[in-house]
Order: sequence, then C-alpha cells, then structure tokens
Amino acid sequence: MLTQDAAGQAAAAGGMRLHIRTLTSTILCGALLLLVACLAYSRRDSNDLGHHQHPRAVVATLRQPSWQERQPRSLGADYQLEVVASNSITEDVLLAPDTDALLKQEQEEWTRRHEESHNQVATATAGPSTSLDDIFISVKTTKSFHKTRLDLILKTWFPLARQQTWFFSDVDDEEYQKKTGGHLLNTNCSATHHRRALCCKMAREFDAFLESNKRWWCHFDDDNYVNVASLVRVLGDYDPLQDWYLGKPSIRAPLEIINRDDRTQRISFWFATGGAGFCISRALGLKMMPIASGGKFISVGEKIRLPDDVTMGYIIEHMLHKKLTVVDEFHSHLEPMQFINTDTLQNQVSLSYSQYNNEMNVLPIEGLDKTQDPTRLLSLHCLIYPNFNYCPS
Repeated sequence: MLTQDAAGQAAAAGGMRLHIRTLTSTILCGALLLLVACLAYSRRDSNDLGHHQHPRAVVATLRQPSWQERQPRSLGADYQLEVVASNSITEDVLLAPDTDALLKQEQEEWTRRHEESHNQVATATAGPSTSLDDIFISVKTTKSFHKTRLDLILKTWFPLARQQTWFFSDVDDEEYQKKTGGHLLNTNCSATHHRRALCCKMAREFDAFLESNKRWWCHFDDDNYVNVASLVRVLGDYDPLQDWYLGKPSIRAPLEIINRDDRTQRISFWFATGGAGFCISRALGLKMMPIASGGKFISVGEKIRLPDDVTMGYIIEHMLHKKLTVVDEFHSHLEPMQFINTDTLQNQVSLSYSQYNNEMNVLPIEGLDKTQDPTRLLSLHCLIYPNFNYCPS
C-alpha cells in the first residue's frame, strides 16, 4: 500500500517537473522571439534614419551657398591668429568637421536655423512699420580707403540715406568730413586690421547707435553696396520691439571655441559675417548694454581673442542666448558675385566686390566700361537707379 502511494507521488512529481520544464521552455522561446523582433525593428529604424531625409532638409540644402566655401573673413590671416602645425587655430580654433556624421549634424543644424528663421519672419510682421529714418546705418572704414571705397559709396547709395549713414574711421579727414556732411567720425582706434582695432570701431558704432535712439542698427563695411530701399523693406518684416539679430553667416557650421572660463568645455555659436552686414533691433541692443556698451565690447573681444563680428555673435548667441536669423539677401565679398542671379539684384540688401590676385570678384552685369567701373557697383547702381547723371542713357 505504501509502495503504491510512493509510486503515485513520484509519478505526480515527475509530471509536475515536466510541466515546469515545458512552461519554462515556452517562456524562454517567447522571450527570445521578442528579442529578435525588437532587434530587427531597431535595425530597420536606424536604416530608415540613415537613408531618408526630412523634406525641409532638402530645401535647406538647396539654399546653402553654392560657391566654393572660403575661410571666413573673420578667421583669415588678416586677424593675426596663431596657427599650429596641424593647421588649426590654437584655442580659438574653428573645429572643422571631417566626418560624415558631423556633416550630417551641420546640415540638420542649418535646416533647423532656416526653419526657425522662416517661422520668426512669419510672426514678426505685427510690429510697427519701419521707415528709413528708423535706421542707424554705420560703415566701418579706414584712412587708406577714403579716396577709393568711400568715394564709391558717396557716388552711389549714400545720397539715398545721407542723414541715416555714418562713417567710422580712424583719423580726422577734413575733406571727407565735408563730403559726408559731417558724418565722418574719428573713433581714435588703431588703423590696423588686428582684432582689437576692429572691436574698437565696432564698440564705437554700437555706442553711437544707442545714443541715436533709432529702432534699428545696421552695420556694413566700406566695400558694401547697400540697396537702401531693399533694406527698409526687409526690416519692415520684423518688429524692432523684439530681439532680432539679422544677417548671414559665412560658415556652414557654428563656430566652436574653448570656453576660457572652463577650458574643459567648448562653446559653439553662429555669427553674422561683418563683410555682408548685419542688423540689430533696439530691443536687443538695450539687452546688450550691460555687456557691450561703454567700450566693454572690446573687453569681450579680448577675452575670446576673436574679431568684431565674431564677438558680436558671441555676445548675442552665447551670452544673451538670442539666435541669429539668417537673411539671404546679405552678401559679402567672400561669395563669388558671378553666382548671384542678376534678375534678383533689386531685391538684395547688400552686395560687394573683391580682388584675389589678378582675378576680380564682381557682379556679371553690363553697364559702364570696366576701366571706369572695375567693381561694377556703379553699373549696379545705374541698374537700380538709372537716373543718376553718370548712368548711360
């Protein structure tokens, strides 16, 4: 009797163990299948991300500059930056991307910036209307360019904005003081092209803007042609009572520098290249006052050891956390002028010219003889305003 009971219990226990093993195997198989499915789904998603691009990104890629990118004006040899053997700039280096991953990241950042700019423009039109008298236009120059670049400005766009435009130079010049109607200011800054001299002039421009009580400040270089009507029209899309930093970068990725307050960190930010011009609203200018007014702009430039336009971007983007809004109608001499659609010239805000060795970088437009107008800016002005007395009839 006991033997039969023991046998029955043993059989029951064996059956239970078999049931547990079967159940365990089923659970393990199910978990394994679930794991395989998750891995397959994850791999499919990663492939999709690697091969598909948001439609907006395509648009942004097309809108990127089509010219062969040169080193930005702000980081060129003119600024006397130390270069090490690895061909990178010590401490203030622009960390050039050299991998596909970084290139993709740059394109995504560019896309995001253009989307934000588009959205910002769309919401900016509710502000007060803008007239030419609302704008303080400053032009940075130096003594050696008075008889060349300033003469060209005085013949073209200056008469259209005579009361709104001021020239910031490094000497007293009685001749050009008269020619500009008293609008030539001696900054007492150095005439060199070193970053401190550049920041010194920019600081004077900024302080003069604050004193003017104008709604907008637009900075340009003395090799810019400013389409005054287009400038007023573009600014009319933005509210000067809001924070606006308008311009166009000359690099395709944010500038990255070492944080001088913590050298284990890096700082990245965008800046509008000064050679194309940029505009700042009064609301933003007032926020900049504690940081940049009264010559403090120079101290910031010395701290980061970078020139004027880069310092401006550092203050606005990094210190104040306000973003650059890209306006494609600004153009610097870094861009090959021949790639600009001549049918759109009347819509552009700023244009320029330059010479590299024996090659002139100028607009491909007809007009005055090239010996009379090597920069093509006289011809450009005649295209927009054909009634000036030197324009062909």
